[in-house]
Amino acid sequence: MINRKRFSYLCLILVGVASSSLLADDKPAAKEVKASDLTLKVPANWKQQQPSNNLRLAQFEIPAPKEGVEAAELVISGPFGGSAAQNIQRWVGQFAPEGREAKMTEGESKQGKYILVDMTGTYNRSVGPPFRRQTEAVKGYRVINVMLSVTEGRGGNYFLKLAGPEETVKSAENQIRSSFGGDAAKESVYEL
Repeated sequence: MINRKRFSYLCLILVGVASSSLLADDKPAAKEVKASDLTLKVPANWKQQQPSNNLRLAQFEIPAPKEGVEAAELVISGPFGGSAAQNIQRWVGQFAPEGREAKMTEGESKQGKYILVDMTGTYNRSVGPPFRRQTEAVKGYRVINVMLSVTEGRGGNYFLKLAGPEETVKSAENQIRSSFGGDAAKESVYEL
């Protein structure tokens, strides 16, 4: 027969271990990923995938925060040209005008200056090969686009695009910024 005090003590220890494991899972360890001249620190639970085309340097599946919600995707590409205005106009054009919301900020990380465009609404998601330019309208989507102007190495504009259901993107919002060293508290409003 087990002594009640020992049993209670054992239960407290097990609850403490389980709680600390759950807390550790809430904030997964980061892993460093190299994408050309970029060095990103992404959560360990972001599943790195083989890039689906040769314009992508890297891509990740971002897990859904709960069952019944789709995962999101993070794509890293570049260095490419085009002005900030040209890229922003293209990104805005990927959303239906009705109900579209956009917030633009700019900041600076150790890797370079960046512009972040955060949009929600009905997204015209690409389906099939990019050269076909086929899309499907998906309501309740959120896309965070980042144009990061890197001065090291080859330099140039690199792009990070986090796209998925609003709830999933919201769960990764802070990690996308911290992946390249951005800081929302130090950003200012960006205007075209």
